[in-house]
Amino acid sequence: MARRLVRMGIDVGGTNTKCVAIDNNTHEIIGKASVFTTHDDKAGVATGVVDCFQQCMEKNGISPEEVVFVAHSTTQATNALLEGDVANVGILGTAKGWLSSILTKSQLHLDDIDLGTGRQIHIVDEFINSKNLTTESIKKALADMGAKGVQVVVASAAFGVDGDDSERTIADISDAEGYPATAASEITKMYGLARRTRTAAINASILPKMLDTAEKTESSVRATGVNVPLMIMRGDGGVMDFEEMKKRPVLTMLSGPAASVMGALMYLRASNGMYFEVGGTTTNIGVIKNGRPAIDYSVVGGHETFVSSLDVRVLAVAGGSMVRVNKSGVVDVGPRSAHIAGLDYAVFTNPEEIVNPQMELCQPKEGDPSDYVKINLENGSSVTITNSCAANVLGYVTKGDYSYGSPEAARKAMEPVAAYCGLSVEELAKQILAKSYEKIESCINALAEKYKLSHEQISLVGCGGGAASLLRYTAETLDVKYMIPENAEVISSIGVALAMIRDVVERVVPTPSAEDIRSIREEATAQAISSGAAPETIEVHIDINTQESKLTAIATGSTAVQSQDLLAAASDDELKQIAADDMRLPVAEVTLDTGTDFIKVFTAQKNDTTSVRIIDKKGFIKVQRDGARIESTTVGKYQDTVRQLYDDLAVYMSDAVLRPYFYVCLGGKVMDFDGSSMDYEQLLVLMDVEFGDAEPDQDIIIVAAKSTI
Repeated sequence: MARRLVRMGIDVGGTNTKCVAIDNNTHEIIGKASVFTTHDDKAGVATGVVDCFQQCMEKNGISPEEVVFVAHSTTQATNALLEGDVANVGILGTAKGWLSSILTKSQLHLDDIDLGTGRQIHIVDEFINSKNLTTESIKKALADMGAKGVQVVVASAAFGVDGDDSERTIADISDAEGYPATAASEITKMYGLARRTRTAAINASILPKMLDTAEKTESSVRATGVNVPLMIMRGDGGVMDFEEMKKRPVLTMLSGPAASVMGALMYLRASNGMYFEVGGTTTNIGVIKNGRPAIDYSVVGGHETFVSSLDVRVLAVAGGSMVRVNKSGVVDVGPRSAHIAGLDYAVFTNPEEIVNPQMELCQPKEGDPSDYVKINLENGSSVTITNSCAANVLGYVTKGDYSYGSPEAARKAMEPVAAYCGLSVEELAKQILAKSYEKIESCINALAEKYKLSHEQISLVGCGGGAASLLRYTAETLDVKYMIPENAEVISSIGVALAMIRDVVERVVPTPSAEDIRSIREEATAQAISSGAAPETIEVHIDINTQESKLTAIATGSTAVQSQDLLAAASDDELKQIAADDMRLPVAEVTLDTGTDFIKVFTAQKNDTTSVRIIDKKGFIKVQRDGARIESTTVGKYQDTVRQLYDDLAVYMSDAVLRPYFYVCLGGKVMDFDGSSMDYEQLLVLMDVEFGDAEPDQDIIIVAAKSTI
């Protein structure tokens, strides 16, 4: 009998740390474990990560030899920045020439970085002209900065992204002298010296905290007998190994929300819509479009960085959010959660314990408002009411949901609050959910506007243990589709366990040539391999943004242990039904236009335009566009077809011409090309590189769709 191979994913949430074990070959869930997140432990969240991991192995009879993949998300970077648990940063800059030195020195004289919470990253800077850059001068500068309280160092050189090795020299000497160091050009290849250096300073500020946590976690995992590489979730949805994380911990910001997205993408047929992850403390909302999560640069304390992460809105309202009231009704819900306040949810309390409940308005933590609701019980214990309590009372949470509890207990605990506010229990529950919905609605509308999602494209995928507490009410009020999948409560852990290696390289290239594209593709591939990806699994997506003169390569790949496909291939009829459901049309109005063994293209006439859905054999919607045209051709003849579509689907405006998007189905791949962001010649260069060694007579399908503002 073949040895069982197990993948393990651990997600660190604000309330719970959850681990899931998955069969590597079938993706069947073997076991789960959950512990409270150990915010206040001396080892921080690392203690909860290890406890949860060990419990999952012990409870489910998993031996160390069976484990082939371990990864976890982490809140450590985000929490360190939010709480100001950061090191003092010294910036050691350098440049060539007299004029360049003057300009560089001024750009590297950064103010302390305000973290937006009343805390700051303290910055000290020193500068050495490159002609004087020696081991002795670097050591002297380090000693001078150390005397001013510097604990970590950023090496930043003018035009360091162009291959100047002076940053690495400074960083190596700094490390040897006991100052953990970050080379700015190793964080990002983008120009913009001040912004690049600020990004590196944020990275350096959390190095000591992250290194300490990483070493404790790694050693604890090794103590269990598991010896496979320990991977860490990145904020952009990929994973990297521990050695890479130690160099670039800032990439782990928002890795928790990223985990839920990857779970929705890889474990569910969630190709378009919004993921809606509801935990006990926060709700994370973001966009999945055409099978990819929306990505943007992170902002720290109002400062833009060059750190790419999922464009996630983190709301301090969730299943465990406490309620604030006055005589007129509900004032607010959250941000304080029951877990952080040390109180149990009324809905998860035995109804027999809810005897003579008395309401008390309290201040859960120092600095909180003093009108949060606490319910004192006759047995001397206390509970609180939350969104989960309200949703259970109103029937939005039903048996089988992870957040289902005792509506009777919730109702009994809410009675004194309702009486205080002059409301019925149902009216109180409705006010609680309505107040939470106010925050959620504005977030969903903002994301829909930013990513050009029509109302019918907004489909909510509920993740997290508290999904039912807020999702059904939100979907009903917004009148949108929703789904809460099986295992929603551990979808983030599933996302960690199934995540791919991901690396991104960005460069400023005004007019990229074929050689520029090949070069950045090779660099992204090399970085993915260094992060732990097996070379034969790597795919690279290239994006050209002419407005920002930016060339981006995104490389994704699997670790050496390969997973089999989770989902069986769907029939054409099943795929047509998926397309019809997504278009919100009867299946009879949908047509299978064309396709390959791997990809099918469905169309329908809707609102005087052609709607297109490109769906792969597993049932994932890869492309969802209106106003589209479809053409079949070959690799050798594609240019004439693209030229015609490029002109025919152009949208002429008073001050601009919007060129179409292109999607090309080649074998089992669906490649997308944003024609609106590049001219025709650049589009052809990119397509030529992407088609690679494909034979001239190989069939391809081209779908072109009008761009929108």
